[in-house]
Amino acid sequence: MTLHTNKRAQRIIGFVIGIGFGFALHKGGVTDFDVIVNQLLFRDFTVVKIMLSAMITGMAGVYLLRHFSLAKLHPKPGSLGSTAAGGLVFGAGFALLGYCPGTVVAAAAHGRLDALCGGVPGMLAGAALFAAWYPRLAAAVLNRGSFGERTLPEIFNVCPWRIIIIIEVAVLALFYWLEHAGL
Repeated sequence: MTLHTNKRAQRIIGFVIGIGFGFALHKGGVTDFDVIVNQLLFRDFTVVKIMLSAMITGMAGVYLLRHFSLAKLHPKPGSLGSTAAGGLVFGAGFALLGYCPGTVVAAAAHGRLDALCGGVPGMLAGAALFAAWYPRLAAAVLNRGSFGERTLPEIFNVCPWRIIIIIEVAVLALFYWLEHAGL
């Protein structure tokens, strides 16, 4: 039995990686309400630094695994409507509570009552509402401006490593600028 067909092993690996991710978020300081509020006020860019670090690491890692035939990409169909709606809901929750989905779970696990009593129930209620309203939302908003299952390299018809290198250089330049600006 390979890992691709072993659902139990996949769940265990996902669970362990999730705990590790939550621990890393906590150690990085992004489960602290003040850090998140200061990010929203453009005073502390710890959140941006951590999330962009995860993004560029994950992006390179996924394409390395794909290059060596250890993983396959299965992009989900995207659209401008679903991106805008998701961004609005994410932003509203982030601004109201001061946590994103990953940091709220990590903060709840650390024992922060605002995350445990406000964030986790809010995410569950939001997920339930989304599931209940999905058919109407899909027709009215989510499927608008569909761009399908294409990745950026497919959209621009270039080697994935070109996109990865451009994004990684841009992120590293941003990090350099933030550090020298004292942010």
